[in-house]
Amino acid sequence: MLGEMWSLKGRYKILHLTWFAFFLSFVVWFNFPPFATTIGQEFGLTKPQLGTIGLCNVALTVPARIIIGMLLDKYGPRLTYSLLLIYAAIPCLIFATAQDFNQLVLGRLLMGIVGAGFVIGIRMVAEWFPPKEVVTAEGIYGGWGNFGSAFSAFTMVIFAIGLSFIPGAFQFGEPQTFKILFFPAISSDILNWRMAIAGTGIIAALYGMFYYFNVTDTPPGKEYRRPESARGMEVTTKRDFWFLMAMNLPLTLILMVLAWRLKKVQFLTDGGMYIAFIVLIGLYLFQAYNCWTVNKDLLSGKKRYPPEDRYEFSQVAILELTYIVNFGSELAVVTMLPAFFEGTFSLDKATAGIIASTYAFMNLMSRPGGGMISDNLGSRKWTMVILTAGMGIGYLLMSTVNSNWPIYLVVLFTMACSFFVQASEGSTFAIVPLVKRRITGQIAGNVGAYGNVGAVAYLTTRLLFTESSGAANGGEPIMSAVNASFFQVLGVAGLIVAFLCMFFLKEPKGSFADLHEGEVDDTQQNEPAVF
Repeated sequence: MLGEMWSLKGRYKILHLTWFAFFLSFVVWFNFPPFATTIGQEFGLTKPQLGTIGLCNVALTVPARIIIGMLLDKYGPRLTYSLLLIYAAIPCLIFATAQDFNQLVLGRLLMGIVGAGFVIGIRMVAEWFPPKEVVTAEGIYGGWGNFGSAFSAFTMVIFAIGLSFIPGAFQFGEPQTFKILFFPAISSDILNWRMAIAGTGIIAALYGMFYYFNVTDTPPGKEYRRPESARGMEVTTKRDFWFLMAMNLPLTLILMVLAWRLKKVQFLTDGGMYIAFIVLIGLYLFQAYNCWTVNKDLLSGKKRYPPEDRYEFSQVAILELTYIVNFGSELAVVTMLPAFFEGTFSLDKATAGIIASTYAFMNLMSRPGGGMISDNLGSRKWTMVILTAGMGIGYLLMSTVNSNWPIYLVVLFTMACSFFVQASEGSTFAIVPLVKRRITGQIAGNVGAYGNVGAVAYLTTRLLFTESSGAANGGEPIMSAVNASFFQVLGVAGLIVAFLCMFFLKEPKGSFADLHEGEVDDTQQNEPAVF
């Protein structure tokens, strides 16, 4: 496969166009962390307020990934991805033109929807590659696309510095005076973060239009299989329905946690928080009703799935837990890592951003590497167990990093830890397309949403550590202790989930088959270029 990959024809063209769509969505989604301290200084934000903006960045991705998964199964990845990339320009422009904390929060809340783009490409790649190749293909898609977060950390500050020398490019001069393109005044700020953030959204929107006219949902001659209804996830046993209802609860509870955090920073009043709680409960009940509607014939006994058409929802649940600890931790770490290096080693913003980008930089190799390990090991399950355990150990070792460490050693250590994190993510989504093909979008959406559940939970935990340390030390938290506790939580959670995978995760059927389940032809192997 790797030898054919650069042919840029057929399935390989689709793979490259799709990973780049994912790459742009992550550049957009992570264009805030490199400017966190700059924005905090400009707006006079407290550490809890900055932390809340980071939470908002990942919060709405929870419901968005579920909704995107439903739309994906119904309308296909081509249309869904194109519209999402075009939409990305809206929150970028809102955030780039923000005048106060509330507008910053609104921009990042809406930005969270862009983070749902990952699940779209999972279905697209699964449609174009057979099971024996899909792990490596999904690894390339996920790894090279996920590199967008590293690219953002590495280049956004440099990009913003360069833009500061362009007259009138989204700059603010006197307070209350907004200067837009082609006005002659130059801002005194060294970082034109506003134009940098706006520019990423505009580029994503343009690529969304290009993507629509250059891809198809499936290879020629292959049918795009849709569920009977995309309103809710289809299950195949009554017990699994109630399991689904239980696993949907954390998706609502974590959004309640976010509402509570927004109230803590005065974005919401007490009344607003309770209204948010009521709305979220209503959304959970609405989601439960939709799931009941899809599965009512099963629950009433009118429908019974033959054994060959059943799948175990417990396998979806364990994948959701793996994505909490791997992708959830990555989101949390990427959000805090530039500030971690800046504070721990007294670095300037640009240098801290470049060093922090080494964590996400490993995506270029880690996810494809995880796929190749899985193929060579011959077991999707044990690949998951080994990589998740390695991730947990890596985070526990990261908790020992302090200012006395040589910086080069910290960089190497960060990259080693991130390899296990991202290879574990690749292992999760190597299994997702193999659970039940016709609802791959919804399974990917639910599993992906749990990654954001983990991110919000981890970032909230870190905020609580920060507040607790500040209260115990006269208002100024000891960030070295906060960061050590944060990495310890990540490490212990990873080891617990690795243990659960060892006993409850099953090897998916057809993990190394030449064709998708139910296919009898060879069209996937010989599809022509699609231009």
